[in-house]
Amino acid sequence: MPLRWQVAIFSLAALAIAPAFPAAAQSPTPVPSGPTYSTPGPPRIEVNPRPLLYRRCTSWYVLQYRPSGTVLFPEKRCWWVRG
Repeated sequence: MPLRWQVAIFSLAALAIAPAFPAAAQSPTPVPSGPTYSTPGPPRIEVNPRPLLYRRCTSWYVLQYRPSGTVLFPEKRCWWVRG
């Protein structure tokens, strides 16, 4: 019998027998004794402009001098415009 067939038969047999054994390695999850509190994240900023407003942006590159060398860094500015 070829090795592939032996591996396939062994794998199918293991899958058929596996549900019969209880999961001894798994322990029940501990139940917290008191209330749990989650810390709130940073405040969210929501902007709901009127229907006639839109954002206009402009961008450019700036040379920044760093210890590792000069870096070309993108910058961007945006503002609200009535449309």
